[in-house]
Amino acid sequence: MHSRLHELKKEAETLLRLKVTLQDQLNRLKFEEGALKSMINAMSEEREPEESPACINPDDEREINQTKLILNAAEDNGMEEEEDEDGELVPEEEEEEDY
Repeated sequence: MHSRLHELKKEAETLLRLKVTLQDQLNRLKFEEGALKSMINAMSEEREPEESPACINPDDEREINQTKLILNAAEDNGMEEEEDEDGELVPEEEEEEDY
C-alpha cells in the first residue's frame, strides 16, 4: 500500500512537470503566433492601396466617378497583348467558354 502511494506521488509530480512544460511551450507558441500575425499585417498594409475599392458604394454615382481609374487591366487579368502590323498593341483573342 505504501509503495503504491509513493508510486502515485511520483506519477503526479511527473504529470505536474509535464503540465508546466506544455504550458510554457504553449505560451511561447502563442507569442510567436502573435509576432507572425503582426509581421503579416504589416506586410499586407504595405501592399494595400490607400483607398480600397471595397469601401465604395456601388449605387452612388458620385463616389464611383471620384474613384481612381486603373488602366493596367491587361496585367491584372493575365491577358496578353500582341503587336499588330502597325506596331500597335492589340489584346490577344481568347477562346470563349460556354457555361
